[in-house]
Amino acid sequence: MQRRSVLALVLSVAFATPFAHAQNDKVLRLSTTTSTENSGLLAYLLPSFEAKTGMKVNVISVGTGKALELGKNGDVDVTLVHARALEDKFVAEGWGIDRRDVMYNDFIVVGPEADPARLKGERDVIAAFKKIAAGNVKFISRGDNSGTDVMEKGYWQTARAKPAGTNYVSAGLGMGEVLNMAAEIGAYTLTDRATYGAYKAKTGLAIAVEGDKRMFNPYGIIAVNPAKHKGINYKGAKQLIEWMTSSEGQAKIAAFKPAGEQLFFPSAK
Repeated sequence: MQRRSVLALVLSVAFATPFAHAQNDKVLRLSTTTSTENSGLLAYLLPSFEAKTGMKVNVISVGTGKALELGKNGDVDVTLVHARALEDKFVAEGWGIDRRDVMYNDFIVVGPEADPARLKGERDVIAAFKKIAAGNVKFISRGDNSGTDVMEKGYWQTARAKPAGTNYVSAGLGMGEVLNMAAEIGAYTLTDRATYGAYKAKTGLAIAVEGDKRMFNPYGIIAVNPAKHKGINYKGAKQLIEWMTSSEGQAKIAAFKPAGEQLFFPSAK
């Protein structure tokens, strides 16, 4: 009886291991920014990829810094983010491979309709940040090392100014939550246009600054290096990268127009 139990255990291990690998091959773990999730883009795109490949994509939506950290830890197979300097560092250190441009949109500064800092019509983002710092107005920062947060910190550094005291709030939250906070307390914030579009109706925030070339916001997709971690679904990551940058994937990105407005523009070469 004991021998039979041992044999059963050996057989179960022998057959469980390849089955587990087969199951993993059908699951792809994607870390991405809150903008691709909050805007509804991934809910629009991924069903087409899943139907084509038979894979299930599990999405973890966080700031870019955290999304890349999940890749470093081997907790995801592929990452879709928007902070080129951080992306290049991630690849240069060997954590990611096969980086490709996917799409772009832009950052905008939004705030209360009354526009207490008198920013409307301003196209120079640095001049706008100086006005915010000089005025007695509130600014909500993501404060989460996201792509948006990194960009915002760079603007303050260039402006050599920052709102004083309680006028500057570091939220440590995602973009959607920050937009809700800005609406509640009548503050300005920096946001990507896509997430703003998804939250515009519920927040009532108005665009105060747009159009500066320094507010260009490109997105890249990167496979986690399978040499760094065992169990990475590199085959699936590669398939998603190829699909997102294919003519089919790029056309789907361009066709995403909630409320009739295009929020992301394809950029794969």
